[in-house]
Amino acid sequence: MLHLAGGFTLKTIHNEMVTTEGQCRAHYRTYQRWLDDTPAELLNRKRREADLLFHRAGITFTVYGDDSGTERLIPFDTIPRIIPASEWSMLEAGCRQRVQALNAFLNDIYHDQRILTENIVPADQVLTNPQYQMAMRGVTLPHGIYSHISGIDLIRDGDGSYYVLEDNLRIPSGVSYMLENRRMMMRLFPELFATNHIAPVDHYPTLLLETLRSSTPIDAPCVVVLTPGRYNSAYFEHAFLAQQMGVELVEGQDLYVRNGRVYMRTTSGDQIVDVIYRRVDEAFIDPLALDPDSLLGVPGLMSVYREGGVVLANALGTGVADDKSIYPYVPDMIRFYLDETPILNNVPTWQCRDPLQLSHVLANLEDMVVKETNGSGGYGMLVGPMASKEQLDTFRAKLTAQPSAYIAQPTLALSACPTFVESGVAPRHIDLRPYVLCSPNGIRLVPGGLTRVALTEGSLVVNSSQGGGTKDTWVLEDDTLPQQEGP
Repeated sequence: MLHLAGGFTLKTIHNEMVTTEGQCRAHYRTYQRWLDDTPAELLNRKRREADLLFHRAGITFTVYGDDSGTERLIPFDTIPRIIPASEWSMLEAGCRQRVQALNAFLNDIYHDQRILTENIVPADQVLTNPQYQMAMRGVTLPHGIYSHISGIDLIRDGDGSYYVLEDNLRIPSGVSYMLENRRMMMRLFPELFATNHIAPVDHYPTLLLETLRSSTPIDAPCVVVLTPGRYNSAYFEHAFLAQQMGVELVEGQDLYVRNGRVYMRTTSGDQIVDVIYRRVDEAFIDPLALDPDSLLGVPGLMSVYREGGVVLANALGTGVADDKSIYPYVPDMIRFYLDETPILNNVPTWQCRDPLQLSHVLANLEDMVVKETNGSGGYGMLVGPMASKEQLDTFRAKLTAQPSAYIAQPTLALSACPTFVESGVAPRHIDLRPYVLCSPNGIRLVPGGLTRVALTEGSLVVNSSQGGGTKDTWVLEDDTLPQQEGP
């Protein structure tokens, strides 16, 4: 057995449905009885029906770097991931705590910088970070909220303990799949929702709209969703959320700046826009202030934003807080700003910018996961135990040449959940991304999130761009569960 830092082991894997003794876990028993009584052919037919319905609804994405531009269907697995109520209560509290501290951190580093002065977080790692937005220095945002919508990626180790793998504060995606997965399960298996007490998630668009509207003191504000356009990999989600909230989906060319306000061109006349839910990377948001070659943004938007004439959700400059080199300091932020003990722990992390930590990583590279500090989507990473000698040598060279661009973590024993694959039902590794909404009215989550699954046997990479799929996530409304039948 390969032992790694922090008590992690590669061969100790927590199965979400079955104990190490082979017994079904209590919160899965009702589902298991149904599964045992359901013919395999029916399950296969339902899976094919789900694929067809997702295609018809246009629930697809494109992969950057795919020259064919082919739209792909994210594989959907019909075996749900089930979380008992008490477990969800802990996760919900931990996510709220984390997002509260991260927003406090962002407000601080763009104003008083107390956490830097007291050297809780090294100043150079913040102020020289590519995601630190100098244009946001001294800009006062309504209620001090920078990340209105956050995605917190969670995994659990072999002993069943949850850990935060990373924080997503820039443009967290995937919530449309959480909603569509639930709709699909309710359509395919309505009987399951009659026999299991499953908390609803369909009110997320209402909570999102309330969050966006409350981000400005203006009564009855005009809210829009800003998309890069139909060729963006997440365009389906942009259109879906705009439709669900009943607001306009706009591109940069649909907006313009005049007299310190942002206007939207409409067939019935121009209209002032108060809140922009941006799904455009901040580098492209304003060609006058940021990337001059951008055709996606709105010229002059930054000046209006700095003067408080419009709210951007999420705020510009949030990326510094979800940079992987800042991630190790989030527990310290919780203690510093909230004076609380972190509810959810981080994964042990080595900062390759530190020569001693880099030396340890290079000496144990075969056992490590190495990530770009500014990377996302599963790109630019190394999974040591599954890498070839050539890949390991390549990463050694990268780490030596630019150590500050990488962090390293133990190879995690992501928990597994039974999943329908070509050979039948088999365990596959999963993670969980709850979506956290922050507003003056509080920090709220819908009970659940997006469960992503690595469909390739043995793979630990769950990202859809790397071949991963998704599952419906059931949070049980109470822990009053049926007792196991038999002796």
